[in-house]
Amino acid sequence: MAPLLHLFFALLVSTLTSVDPALGSSTGRPDLPYNAVILDNATIIGKANGTVVQYLGIPFAQPPVGQLRLHLPRAVAPYNGTINATNFGNQCIQQTGPPLNLPNSLPSAALQYIAVTGAVPQNVPQNEDCLNLNVIVPATVAAGSRLPVVVWIYGGGFVSGSNAESEFASRLHKIIADIPPRLPGENVVARSIELGHPVIFVSPNYRVNGFGFLPGKKMKDAGLTNIGLHDQREALRWIQKYISAFGGDPAKVMIWGQSAGAMSSALHMLHNNGDPDGLFRAAFMESGSPLPTSYVDNPLCQATFDDFVVNTGCSGSNEPITCLRNVHTDVFVQAVNKAPALSDSKQVDLPWLPRADGDFVEFPPEQQLLAGKIANIPFVAGNVLDEGTLFSFPTLNVTTDEEFLGYVAGSWFPDAPRSSIRELLKFYPSNVSAGSPFGTGNSFAYTPQYKRMAALQGDLLFVAPRRLLTQKLAGKQAVYAFLSNQHRVDGLGAPHSTDLQDVFGAPGGHLQDYLIRFAATLDPNGDGAFEWPRYTDVAPRLLTLNDAEPKLEITRDDYRKEAMGYLTRLSLAYPW
Repeated sequence: MAPLLHLFFALLVSTLTSVDPALGSSTGRPDLPYNAVILDNATIIGKANGTVVQYLGIPFAQPPVGQLRLHLPRAVAPYNGTINATNFGNQCIQQTGPPLNLPNSLPSAALQYIAVTGAVPQNVPQNEDCLNLNVIVPATVAAGSRLPVVVWIYGGGFVSGSNAESEFASRLHKIIADIPPRLPGENVVARSIELGHPVIFVSPNYRVNGFGFLPGKKMKDAGLTNIGLHDQREALRWIQKYISAFGGDPAKVMIWGQSAGAMSSALHMLHNNGDPDGLFRAAFMESGSPLPTSYVDNPLCQATFDDFVVNTGCSGSNEPITCLRNVHTDVFVQAVNKAPALSDSKQVDLPWLPRADGDFVEFPPEQQLLAGKIANIPFVAGNVLDEGTLFSFPTLNVTTDEEFLGYVAGSWFPDAPRSSIRELLKFYPSNVSAGSPFGTGNSFAYTPQYKRMAALQGDLLFVAPRRLLTQKLAGKQAVYAFLSNQHRVDGLGAPHSTDLQDVFGAPGGHLQDYLIRFAATLDPNGDGAFEWPRYTDVAPRLLTLNDAEPKLEITRDDYRKEAMGYLTRLSLAYPW
């Protein structure tokens, strides 16, 4: 390297971050400055933070703007020049819904938790040009280290979320004292170094809501459905091409997500008739499995497309998709925000959910699972105890048994006979002591139907699909399952997303350690940890994590067995 150029890079790095030169080059190349990697003809400059180095906001696909809006992602052009990777890239544009009308009796801890989970980073711009990813590596990694790679796919109900804060986890430091205000991926990488199983953390953005999951027949016929899943796939292809430069091993990639990110991971397992095509070798799924959804052109989805076309002023166009590409971003966003959101009474019965399109998702996901067209890889799948409590506030107006029956039939099973719905509801009675948060008796019954709604929705969307997944594949591949009953929140039990506190929190959380070992060795056990047995047909065992003693225990996956069995049969017969 020419002396002046070398001096320029050294000065650039010194202004971006405080670095201990004694740590050496993160690439192992003496001609490069610390925290720099070469991609194609470009030098990527990251920043150090203790034992890790961050490379933030690296584009992995061409900007999906202009005529590339509502297009599948296109591979990024070769890199050139010097790229400052010390700040987050743009977030994808989020959907904004109406504010929740919360009950006055809600405990303050629950109010805080809901406020944190519903927030999005305000200091990172939102823009259509958002297909970027973050890479976090151990500070001493070399280009030839060939470390395992964990790929975090964020949640957010397919309506929101970004890699700027790994969904909501790093904001938890505002209410959980032992979580420092740093990128959650840093904690995972830092802990992996301590355990002696160093890994690399990658977190890509993907398009959400109408930008990434606009449904309807015209979108299906054009091959433009489930675009957000294609974004994720493009990021996995980028990893295959470039992660070696960061010291990663493209043959040791684990996909990992929570909620919508876990559902996405499951759909990657189903894609391509279950052939991962060398893109990943394992999966770790928190509160998400193949959903009991149907097709992207079902009546709900088609109505979404038709309304979207009207709301963007494209209803008179002979080529509505072309028209949608040409409307101003603000007009497009306004149409997105007019569609149902997570805070609407439709709750998680959203138009943006991934559904079968004959392409990325060939058949309804649970039906494809039963057909055996799913990747034969080791995986982890788990739930929190009270998956539904966080989602059941928008339906506080549902207060009677008949209103509950009408809501379940209309929202989830419109094609099922009413007699089948009445049979289902026998397993989810109006007796509040049987509802969620479970084990709290008559407490937290904000309405006569709230705890019933929370129990049913948690099982329908999260627990029953996970149980079907683990039971179907336990005899064919290495399967591990967990139940988190820790980090409980007064008024919500152990609600959706609390397991992230154990994974992304200060180094040393149980689930964090198991995840790191699983990514590195394909076995969560070792290092003297409490033994986590494989899930089998004969012994469907769950690693159960608690706040109280015992902190870790093994329990059987047979709770609400009859209820979820009937719920699964109904979902398979009438996917939505």
